[in-house]
Amino acid sequence: MNENVEQLRGKLIVSCQALPNEPLHSSFIMGRMALAAQQGGAAGIRANTKEDIREIQSQVQLPVIGIVKRDYHDSEIYITPTMKEIEELMEVKPEIIAMDATEAVRPGGVTLDDFFKQLKARYPEQLWMADCSTVEEAIHADALGFDFIGTTMVGYTKQSKGMKIEEDDFAILREIIKNVKHRVIAEGNINTPEKAKRVIELGAFCVVVGSIITRPQLITRSFAEALDEKGQ
Repeated sequence: MNENVEQLRGKLIVSCQALPNEPLHSSFIMGRMALAAQQGGAAGIRANTKEDIREIQSQVQLPVIGIVKRDYHDSEIYITPTMKEIEELMEVKPEIIAMDATEAVRPGGVTLDDFFKQLKARYPEQLWMADCSTVEEAIHADALGFDFIGTTMVGYTKQSKGMKIEEDDFAILREIIKNVKHRVIAEGNINTPEKAKRVIELGAFCVVVGSIITRPQLITRSFAEALDEKGQ
């Protein structure tokens, strides 16, 4: 395991992302967001697009989980869905590349099994993270040989609709940790320091926190809505 990646054990990764329709969409801003995260104690960054990653790498010396979000008309998968996105990420060589590892079929009718086999053959030294939505998907990704298993997609797929990672003291996370041999990264709706601490206590290798740190419009909304409710 890369020594840089090993330093993530028990630590916080901050997801620094802003989509084109969001006010902070800018590689420059994401670079500064990553710097702010580093100053706050983050041990790693999760980022979207080679442009953002390149800027982030110029600002911080932290390991990066890289993704490319892109929509295709013939697939529900949008997190690093095809070889095109992989090759873009390999231009900046993030320490870890994450992708959707749910049961959905990839663009062009490609299965996860076939796609991952191609990736391992082409880039045997690269570390890979599986973004899963169910325990079954996590177990399957683990068997395929992903280096990290993530809970990123819990609640965001048809098969996980209504599920929440934090329910029943992180029951889904605990079940995944119990049934896989690779390292588990807790991600998704971990929006308080207490939750972040708890998932590490339960055995997660590290924890990714995003919107509650890096999306000010969503943070603001939670305050504004709370005050609106009070005034009703």
